[in-house]
Amino acid sequence: MDSSFNLAVHALVCLSHSGRSLSSEALAENICTNSTRVRRVMAGLKKAGMVETREGLDGGYRLTADPAALTLRQVAEAVNTRFVDCAWRSGDIDRECAICSGMAGVMDALYRQMNEQCAAYLAQITVADIETQLFEKQ
Repeated sequence: MDSSFNLAVHALVCLSHSGRSLSSEALAENICTNSTRVRRVMAGLKKAGMVETREGLDGGYRLTADPAALTLRQVAEAVNTRFVDCAWRSGDIDRECAICSGMAGVMDALYRQMNEQCAAYLAQITVADIETQLFEKQ
């Protein structure tokens, strides 16, 4: 998993808590990353209808989704998050050995099931829930 999901959740909580538009620079400052990375991730959230952009002095990103209804599963889907993945596959599908030829398929199914379980868990958590957790600690 890359950091896009973490960045997206962080940005959405910032926008929810602020109740106003925030520039990519302001978000980047709070997230502790660079504004280019923020803009890349926010593009997925904009495409999914979770945020909108505005030009001008009050410009930046504004949350358009209801944080109490916006699930972390929806956020993960908007930024194409795969929680479990493997770039390398063992074995060789063209070999006669059942282990060698079958292991990649078995592992792919395992990763797919783990991603589905992560998505099901995240469907129960909203952006508002994360914001609440952050401010309960104070």
